Amino acid sequence: MIDWNSTYAAIWRQRKEYLRAVRQLDPIGLHDLLGIDEQKRQLIANTEKFLARQPANNVLLWGARGTGKSSLIKALLNAYHPEGLRVIEVDKEDLVYLPEIVDEIREQPQRFIIYCDDLSFETGENQYKALKSVLEGSIELPPDNVLLYATSNRRHLLPELMKDNLDTRLVNGEVHYSDAVEEKISLSDRFGLWISFYPVNTQTYLTIVDSYFSAYQGDPDLLHQAALEFSHLRAAKSGRTAKQFYNATATVFLKA
Repeated sequence: MIDWNSTYAAIWRQRKEYLRAVRQLDPIGLHDLLGIDEQKRQLIANTEKFLARQPANNVLLWGARGTGKSSLIKALLNAYHPEGLRVIEVDKEDLVYLPEIVDEIREQPQRFIIYCDDLSFETGENQYKALKSVLEGSIELPPDNVLLYATSNRRHLLPELMKDNLDTRLVNGEVHYSDAVEEKISLSDRFGLWISFYPVNTQTYLTIVDSYFSAYQGDPDLLHQAALEFSHLRAAKSGRTAKQFYNATATVFLKA
């Protein structure tokens, strides 16, 4: 059994069907995340209500890749674990175990976020049915000490196909979606808070680069030019790209 007084996070391991305590947390802080101030504000406000035992929502963080969705969850844990926040990470493939995981923690005094990264489903996958049940669809009320925070590149989590819209009808001026579309929308609708993330612009990207190279004393134009060339090779300007640029070039730009 995990001692949640001293353990702040755990990861579900499918093969052994147990929660493994996390001993080394990613140290990222909320102040390290640049260019997503509004997203931080929304998630912090929802989490603080949850910790205060006030009504709070399950959250879907969706949008462009590399924009800080997963990092924001990690930073949130670092900021609020002294107040009783705990995080359990569950892979999409393991969502069928959610009822058992929730049963294990529902009587604990801490406040738990079930965290699922990169959540989306392809045609034919049905793990989302267990997710829907835990969110709202069971005869038993969800425990008040558990919320689900998920990240995804898709707003509706399930693939949206043109053929699904063929049976959508307009009746007396109102749109009536097909059963297939209703099924897909109903999953994301169970998340009461949607937080959108967008690709960063060039200036924000360079600001993030500068935050990594705070000890750099050389020509900033030279650093920025190299960072832009790196982003062009990656075909992306994001916080993730900035971190990868730092990993690739720190020994060059920060050499003694």
